[in-house]
Amino acid sequence: MKEKFYITTAIAYASRKPHIGNTYEAILADSIARYKRKQDYDVYFLTGTDEHGQKIENYAKEAGIAPKQYVDNVAGVIRGIWDKMNVSYTKFIRTTDDYHETAVAHIFKKLYDKGDIYKSEYEGWYCEPDEAFLTDTQVVDGKCPDCGRPVKRMKEESYFFRMSAYSDRLMKYIEDHPDFIEPEARKKEMVNNFLKPGLQDLCVSRTSFKWGVPVSFDDKHVIYVWIDALSNYITALGYDPEKPESELYLKNWPADVHIIGKDIIRFHTIYWPIILMALDLPLPKKVLGHPWLLFGIDKMSKSRGNTIYADDLADYIGVDAVREYVLAEMPYLNDGSITYESIIARYNSDLANTLGNLVNRTLAMTNKYFGGAVPKANAYDEIDESLVKSVADSYDAMKSQMDSYHVADAVDTVFGVFRRANKYIDETAPWALAKLEDKSRLETVIYNLLETIRCGAVMLEPFMPSTSAEILKQLGTEADGYEFGGLESGKNIGTPAVLFARLDEEKALSDLKPAEKPVVPKPDDCEEPVGIEDFGKIELRTAQILECEAVPKAKKLLKLKVDLGYEQRQVVSGIAKSYKPEELIGKKIVLVANLKPAVICGVESNGMIIASGENDKIKVVFLDEDTPLGQRIH
Repeated sequence: MKEKFYITTAIAYASRKPHIGNTYEAILADSIARYKRKQDYDVYFLTGTDEHGQKIENYAKEAGIAPKQYVDNVAGVIRGIWDKMNVSYTKFIRTTDDYHETAVAHIFKKLYDKGDIYKSEYEGWYCEPDEAFLTDTQVVDGKCPDCGRPVKRMKEESYFFRMSAYSDRLMKYIEDHPDFIEPEARKKEMVNNFLKPGLQDLCVSRTSFKWGVPVSFDDKHVIYVWIDALSNYITALGYDPEKPESELYLKNWPADVHIIGKDIIRFHTIYWPIILMALDLPLPKKVLGHPWLLFGIDKMSKSRGNTIYADDLADYIGVDAVREYVLAEMPYLNDGSITYESIIARYNSDLANTLGNLVNRTLAMTNKYFGGAVPKANAYDEIDESLVKSVADSYDAMKSQMDSYHVADAVDTVFGVFRRANKYIDETAPWALAKLEDKSRLETVIYNLLETIRCGAVMLEPFMPSTSAEILKQLGTEADGYEFGGLESGKNIGTPAVLFARLDEEKALSDLKPAEKPVVPKPDDCEEPVGIEDFGKIELRTAQILECEAVPKAKKLLKLKVDLGYEQRQVVSGIAKSYKPEELIGKKIVLVANLKPAVICGVESNGMIIASGENDKIKVVFLDEDTPLGQRIH
């Protein structure tokens, strides 16, 4: 019987289309799952979508549709991207699946009946974009420590989970299982920043919105994300505390590894293990917190205009090229980086030159010198033996790296095989050997090149499955073993085809980069700066809000960065009681463009936003999305 291997991703939040940094996680987990299958494991690979919560309820309301219809659409988009990126999941769970919602309600009731959940009242900080409750020590300058956006004070009746009762037990478990949290730096962060200072009980229900799993014995409450979303790892296997343990659950649980982003590692290494302890269930064997994929040095954000989508990129450079980039560029511990320039550079270097050119010219020499038949290998010299040893060592290194989840290193090791083959061509000069009457040496060289490519293609499969299959097809073989010597001499190779055509950098950048906004010349009819008393001279212009955040210690004020087309400015506006910062980003507004600069609560303001009303009933004047920037309003 095969040994089981259960791997999961975090389930993607079904609020918006995921960018390439989110998609990376699914590709990463897929590469590990494919590798484990190749190692003859019985792999169960779970991914899916998290579909409840206040944010989704709000988005659905804005869209004028029911929450279920909204998440059906977004979940379809997410699953479509996963499928397009060749993610070989076993199951795609949705937290709106009936069996999941039923099991979650039963889990909540079981914890309540045990006395681990109790009713009280929450008063404290809340980050609505992240749907996260925060303590005074976690809030930094009035902002969420994870997303950096302003938090608000709130009071709400809630049910709480007794996290504090399990703190010592979890600490001992982590001490007894040193590989439970990886990388090591993430473990130290969890222990030092959260466990040692002491855990507070966790809010696990909400009454301020309805889009969630109802608490079965108190329908005023819905079950909050921690129990709902995290439980997917066991409900997907058929776990339900009110039913006998399913065969699928008994076979696969505990998970061998949860693949998650570093921003949610606290939930998976503190909340989730304690929930499992309270349910008397085994803990996962490992939680791997991967870093972020940044756009250059910045976190991806729609408001910053630096978001790249994997499916869009794949339409231009191909699915496997996207997979190779994100896997190779993401280190084990530190954040990775993506820019359009680096995408093109890696594509041309790794794929077009190192791999594509190697395969193309080796097959071309096989056709030219041996009529397309695989030659036999004859006596080996030191150069040949060095090549064969290099291939074997590369497989050993790749296996060690994949077993420890150092995937970027493993990708580099595999491309090292192809680089070594290119070096072997330079060392042996097959074109010179072809001029000799005795073709035995040329036979050995061409065979070794073909076989090195075959071994490299087999090692490449977890990362670039379609490319691996295409290379083996062009070699005319189905031999998928790692050991050198799998190619059958005398058998004809397949039809050569270009794997990766080199990209013209200038054209590719033009095609890939979003269209830049046209430069709007500064109008020459600007009035001189005037005071508010000279309202008749006021200069009104169209502008777009790029960034927005609360002004510290000022309940009514928001600080905005606005774009006039010809310049960008900072503006302070007293609209905080009527609008949340994230609601304003991207909106086009009317700006008093020639108001004298003023300092408000220590923040400089260069303009005024046109709005009506007062106090907490202010309405900003919004313009149509296609309104040109910098246009004067008369």
